[in-house]
Amino acid sequence: MRKDLFSVVIGMISLVFAGCSQSRQIQVSNLKLEQMVKPLGVNVTQPRFSWQIASSTPDLVQTTYQIQVAADPAELKAGKNLLWDSGVVTSDASIWVSYGGKALEPGKYYYWRVKIGTNQGATGWSEIERWSMAPDPASLKALWIGEDTLSNTGENFGTKENNKTRIAARYLRKEFDSDKKDVERAMLYVSGLGSSETYLNGEKVSEDIFAPMVSQYDKRVYFNTYDVTGMIAAGKNTIGVVLGAGRFFNLRNPGHTMFGLPRLFAQLEIEYTDGTTSLIISDTSWKVTSKGPIIANNEFDGEEYDARLEMPDWNRNGYDDSAWQQADRMESPAGKLTAQQNPNLQIQDRLKPVAVFRNHEGNYILDMGQNMVGWLSIDLNGKKDQPVHLRFAETLNPDSTLYVANLRTARAEDIYIPAADGRFHWHPSFVYHGFRFVEVSGLDYQPDPADFTGDCIYDKMETTGTFETSDKLVTQIFKNAYWGVRDNYRGMPTDCPQRDERLGWMGDRVTGTYGEAYFLDNSRMYNKWLQDVEDAMSPEGSISVVSPSYWTIYNDDVTWPAAFFTVADMLHHQYGDDQAIRLHYPAMKKWMRHMESTAMKDNIITKDTYGDWCMPPESPELIHSADPSRITNGSLMSTALYYDLLRLMTEFASICGQSADISHYKELATKMKEAYNTKFFDPATAQYDNNTVTANLLSLRLGLVPQGYERKVFQNIVDKTEKEFNSHVSCGVLGMQHLMRGLSENGRTDLAYRILTNTDYPSFGYMIRNGATTIWELWNGNTANPAMNSGNHVMLLGDLIIWYYEDLAGIRCYPGTIGYKKLLMNPVFPDGLDEIDASYQSVYGEIRSSWSRKNERFSWDITIPGNTSAVVRIPKTFGVTVAKAAGIHAITEGEDYTEVEIGSGHYHFGK
Repeated sequence: MRKDLFSVVIGMISLVFAGCSQSRQIQVSNLKLEQMVKPLGVNVTQPRFSWQIASSTPDLVQTTYQIQVAADPAELKAGKNLLWDSGVVTSDASIWVSYGGKALEPGKYYYWRVKIGTNQGATGWSEIERWSMAPDPASLKALWIGEDTLSNTGENFGTKENNKTRIAARYLRKEFDSDKKDVERAMLYVSGLGSSETYLNGEKVSEDIFAPMVSQYDKRVYFNTYDVTGMIAAGKNTIGVVLGAGRFFNLRNPGHTMFGLPRLFAQLEIEYTDGTTSLIISDTSWKVTSKGPIIANNEFDGEEYDARLEMPDWNRNGYDDSAWQQADRMESPAGKLTAQQNPNLQIQDRLKPVAVFRNHEGNYILDMGQNMVGWLSIDLNGKKDQPVHLRFAETLNPDSTLYVANLRTARAEDIYIPAADGRFHWHPSFVYHGFRFVEVSGLDYQPDPADFTGDCIYDKMETTGTFETSDKLVTQIFKNAYWGVRDNYRGMPTDCPQRDERLGWMGDRVTGTYGEAYFLDNSRMYNKWLQDVEDAMSPEGSISVVSPSYWTIYNDDVTWPAAFFTVADMLHHQYGDDQAIRLHYPAMKKWMRHMESTAMKDNIITKDTYGDWCMPPESPELIHSADPSRITNGSLMSTALYYDLLRLMTEFASICGQSADISHYKELATKMKEAYNTKFFDPATAQYDNNTVTANLLSLRLGLVPQGYERKVFQNIVDKTEKEFNSHVSCGVLGMQHLMRGLSENGRTDLAYRILTNTDYPSFGYMIRNGATTIWELWNGNTANPAMNSGNHVMLLGDLIIWYYEDLAGIRCYPGTIGYKKLLMNPVFPDGLDEIDASYQSVYGEIRSSWSRKNERFSWDITIPGNTSAVVRIPKTFGVTVAKAAGIHAITEGEDYTEVEIGSGHYHFGK
């Protein structure tokens, strides 16, 4: 093709084929580097490149690519002084292509572009994108500074008797001169522990909240990278930072770790157009005060703000800081200073109250209409010196007062003290709350709903999935799951967002993470969390079931630590990315060996701590079942999951080139399967142990059932569910990880759908019927002991969201493939469900499955992204005839379905 036929357009490259009767368009879009557009502070020596391609013509396949990288965009455009030119590579790879050029220098900007060849023609060069490399932390000259004392009334470190820490925010500032030169580039590297807000000349340098990321502070401390080139003024400038407690300075039940007083590390590097540079670092020449308006901040208790102590323009030039003290040199944290690779938290959504009313106590109650996580922004009329109190809760008592018993020791209260009569606008800076209801007191008038905004806060990430159905309950369950998952993303996946816990409990994510990845691009957060897990490991190789280990628990069981392995597998399966597997394989291997030596006897894992946690008890007043027939043997579950981890480790060893390990994993798996069935399986009844659904289900789905007994074991699952539990859930956390898929893949989608759509106890519908807008911690959270129940947990979801996408919508990887490069679209069609419209933004682009069956008519619309393919199975019962058309590679008529092989594009099947 002649190069002059290419027309470059913003966001795409268009191609018109010479000699064709109609134009065709190929797009190269969503250019990514390590999944981030224009990422700052990349800390790997070989960055990886990804892109997506699309075409208005079906069956688009990439055939070649060429990547070029340079240190200057003009040189890259001219094709000169390239650091890397991949040359034309014959390949369909369009994700995770590793850099292969000259060594990249720390702290420098680099630029890249890509050109694609396809079976439909070639593109021109993409638009140029850029990234910056992280500096070498050892080269940074900044010092850790702060205020090395508690100097305000009421501040305390906490004790065993009173572990409610209290501390005022620290304000730090530094004026500096930019020499009135033209700035070429200015990069700010900052770590403010526990949480920080950073300003330059009075303006925030980003929309980040609670920066930097939480971490295992005694092993790793993150710093953020900001490009502040456009914020540097000629002449005088001021940098200001506010430090909050975060998780660095915090104690709370259960036994949180205290790391120390807040502290700051900051380095600003300015490059001028004349080639000179300036360096501004945090040191004892900075000024600090803790006498500002944030007089207390604690993640669990709330924030107190005294507007009478405001310091106007404290972060701008010329502020009189003579009353401030010189900053103290603080001890460096024990953890390794590391460039943060995942985005910080930000405001990701906003809600307005659906109602405001006055209760019998005379306080005003806001109903946000949705259990949410974040803070409340207020715009109110206040009275001088009269505090306005905001108290947060998930539910109300019958008398419309807040129900707060389930918050345990968390006070969950923000306080604002006006400096004068009149209007004020405020929101906190260093706290968040899990809430649907807010009690407002301290006002002498009834506020309007418009005066309040609920700012929803979680890790910055894209929503990648949608799911709508003809059944309102099925759709609402999905919505509750979506809210619950994102509400519990806080730089780590937490158990709950409202009470005095908020920890990275691992068992909650063993399977659920696969489903979460359908509707949120959580890859960077989970990559970061896996590092937390490894950082929290003991020297012997034990995994803390809370990671980061703010509450250190080394149980040496299997069922909770298994998340270390399954999350890495999720990243490989869902995103086509094996980096986490390669990075953490040595630690995984260490844990496997540790468990063999400490928890295994005669090829059976003997240790278990939590059992099939939160299985529905026999009485609505109970939190945990007391009926032995309902309780699954802990050793059975630990052994079954360890057996499955041997399967994963066999795959991981192959990926990592550790072939010598494979034979050990396979041999041990064989021995464990034999020992497992000898100990737990009764061939006469085809029952495992005491015949719980979980015991039989884990054995079946994890491949432990002896050949020929599979149908009998499954029938035990069905009989138990239908006859003893009236077609309701009888599993706890572990059984739920396999229930929905286990039923569908064995031909009982009808039973799975019945379980899903039940509205009496125990069911998701029961939660919704009782007002839930997220997922409860307990199936009977409103009756067992509401003080135990978190209204915003996700562990009971199990494999539900996976089942929604893979089984109801039919969006799943073809067996043996990863990353949705090839799909198998083979939905189930339960009676009672007439329509589904589901989408998933994969690493290759949007996948959509939208089917309808009404009035004996069947319709199915499918979208497959460029550079991928799919096998589509249409049941014969729908009477659909498929004709050969563009993009359809093959049509095979089977006994039960018509199988259609398709390339990328949009397709309609129906009659």
